[in-house]
Amino acid sequence: MDLQLGRFGIWRAVQQATPVLAESLEDLGYGTLWLGSSPGGDLTIVEDLLGATTTLIVGTSIVNIWKDDAATIAADFARIEAAYPGRFIVGVGAGHPEGTREYASPYEALATYVDQLLARGVPAGRIVLAALGPKVLGLARDRTAGAIPYLVTPGHTRMARKILGPGPLLAPEQKVVLDADPVAARKLARERAGFYLGLANYTANLRRIGFTDTDLAGSGSDKLIDALVAHGSLEDVVAQVGGHIEAGADHVCLQLLSDAEPGYAELARGLGL
Repeated sequence: MDLQLGRFGIWRAVQQATPVLAESLEDLGYGTLWLGSSPGGDLTIVEDLLGATTTLIVGTSIVNIWKDDAATIAADFARIEAAYPGRFIVGVGAGHPEGTREYASPYEALATYVDQLLARGVPAGRIVLAALGPKVLGLARDRTAGAIPYLVTPGHTRMARKILGPGPLLAPEQKVVLDADPVAARKLARERAGFYLGLANYTANLRRIGFTDTDLAGSGSDKLIDALVAHGSLEDVVAQVGGHIEAGADHVCLQLLSDAEPGYAELARGLGL
């Protein structure tokens, strides 16, 4: 991995990412801004964000392989790298079957996509994969810089590190609600995370790491929600985020679900940025 992402970054839907936000996150000490919700096309948003900052890394989380072909993304990478060398990382994934009509043989399609990026000049050290299960984690280990698992727990991070080994990047996403009221925090967490319990790739992974059908029913058990969404006081949240680091993560992508703008500063303070 040839980029220094910092210990903590922010995950934000691409539609909500602005140059002002990027500048603010850099000033607060976050190392990376991850663009979610399948950014694609010409990725001019990446140039806008990099142009407003001086050290911040920008990554996609993720480019969906069914949405834009590898030739388009490789050309984006070459253009962005020429203008802002060393500050862009391409996060790639297969998405989920419920959202893609063409979805088929995701492992083979993802492996082929990675091969095409490499063949078009995107360095392996600048590609990461949205990997959950052992097979794609193995692909991330062998062919790219590492993995950016989404909707996971420190337990998954521990399992992923064992598969990846000590070298590759492991940068899990962690949802956060800064609210010491557990009832209110879980309500918001369910509103924002419950959607994923209807997607087969996420539920399969959650079963793999020990959750039951009862946990996954409806909008999720308290046990599941508490494992997936760090909530409570600032100290409680920092401790849960730290669980990923203790389990072997190199970097944690934080997705604030409540009061994101002031919450970034509060969280930065708690994390010692």
